[in-house]
Amino acid sequence: MILATTKFADWDHWWSVFSTAGAEKRKEHGCKGALTFRDPAAPDTAWVIFDWDDAGWESFLSDPSVPPVMKEAGHLIKPYTLNFQGALEA
Repeated sequence: MILATTKFADWDHWWSVFSTAGAEKRKEHGCKGALTFRDPAAPDTAWVIFDWDDAGWESFLSDPSVPPVMKEAGHLIKPYTLNFQGALEA
């Protein structure tokens, strides 16, 4: 599991790309799904829990065809991960 967050310019546009072209690209790199949450305290932020291993995530980030999809989605920052594995094991 991977927990990631990002900021975007427009929720509706970001969601449209995330759930179509983004989903196809993630699937190519072994992602099995994602739970997405919009941050109520920061309306330009989404949190996503991906059913993905570290190798698939790294492969996705290093794919040169991914940045254009992120740009199309209107990302304001590159998505980054947070380590929550230890919290789940506690």
